[in-house]
Amino acid sequence: MERMERTKTDLATGAQGGPAAGTAASAVVGFTFNEADEEKRRGVRRMKTLATCLLLAVALIYALAKWAGAAGAGAWAGYVAAAAEAGMVGALADWFAVTALFRRPLGLPIPHTAIIPTKKDQLGQSLGDFVGENFLSGEVVRQRLRKVGIGSRLGRWLAEPEHADRVTAELSTALRGALTVLRDSDVQAVVGEAITRRADAQEIAPGLGTMLEKIVADGGHTRLVDLVCARAHDWLVLHSDSVMSAVAGGAPGWTPRFVDRKVGDRVYKELLRFVTEMRDMPEHPARGALDRFLTDFAGDLQSDTDTRARVERLKSEVLGRGEVQDLIASAWGSVRAMMVAAAEDEHSELRQRARGALLSLGKRLAADDRLQGKVDGWLEGAAVHVVTTYRDEITLLITDTVASWDAEHTSKKIEAHIGRDLQFIRINGTVVGALAGLCIYAVSRALGG
Repeated sequence: MERMERTKTDLATGAQGGPAAGTAASAVVGFTFNEADEEKRRGVRRMKTLATCLLLAVALIYALAKWAGAAGAGAWAGYVAAAAEAGMVGALADWFAVTALFRRPLGLPIPHTAIIPTKKDQLGQSLGDFVGENFLSGEVVRQRLRKVGIGSRLGRWLAEPEHADRVTAELSTALRGALTVLRDSDVQAVVGEAITRRADAQEIAPGLGTMLEKIVADGGHTRLVDLVCARAHDWLVLHSDSVMSAVAGGAPGWTPRFVDRKVGDRVYKELLRFVTEMRDMPEHPARGALDRFLTDFAGDLQSDTDTRARVERLKSEVLGRGEVQDLIASAWGSVRAMMVAAAEDEHSELRQRARGALLSLGKRLAADDRLQGKVDGWLEGAAVHVVTTYRDEITLLITDTVASWDAEHTSKKIEAHIGRDLQFIRINGTVVGALAGLCIYAVSRALGG
């Protein structure tokens, strides 16, 4: 623990020592030892002690066996000495190999030792290349995704009502968050500019002419004419005095008033009769004239240059009015409020339709092999595109990350995680060396050596 505290103190001191020290400190922050790392290091030390004790034990056995052989104890002493001698050799060789991974044995500048501290950057480069070649190749990614069968799994998952509810809730939360983050003024400006630009770029007269021509041909305008005639009749019935006063007010000043009233009454009755006939007679001549007028106007909208130019000027004037721009801008506020309210309401039509669409999609995906193949193909293509496009960036991230690590702390961190298993190599080397030495000595004796 004292060593760990000293490490933390060194990092804090380095962070205060200027840009270079700050860079070094940031490089080792990721390797600050926590309690779990310290526990692993204690385990490594215990295994080192065990392996060293075993080495000392075979050394003691070797010394005793040699003494016994010199004292005439018998042939068995030679066998024991040979086994112990080979065990010492195996233990020392494996101690050297394990130690050389992390530091220079006995501090001696022996070539090809302290491999991890001195070859850290090369190891990072090799690791990046290995990951890029064996994990980030397009074919590997495609085969792996094909084995997973994401389409069918996703279908079965979405077909469950609780999962569809969960996805709907998450989508609603994301929608509310997006609408909250967006600034109304920015969205209104974008929408207004997009609508205005699209309207300016697109001539509307031919489209209006085609639509009007189809409406007239299908008789779709007759209901509007019926409504106008009915409302005009009702208005004339209720405002007869207004009509007669208007006619009388336009008469010359020298005509007698009773004549003006007679003329006004006559005009009112004729006008009421005309509107009543138009309302009640589908084949009224005025209706036919209106149909011909609308048909001619529809043709002019499509082919007459002057009419089309007038419509375009009118369109520009309308779009340029402040009231129209304010209406376009305010439409976003209404749409936003409606969408937020629908997203927050669990029983809203929007969420219910989204839930139903997810369930339907899940059932189709679970049952339709062709649709599963399409989804799998889309996902494979997207994944392969990402991997092949950004493979260098991903491997560079691995290489640069390893390069930024402090060599000493990297070595200690790795040793804390794998050092315990490496000490078994020393133990196995001692045992295997002793057995090999015993076998070699026995064979030599058998052959008369």
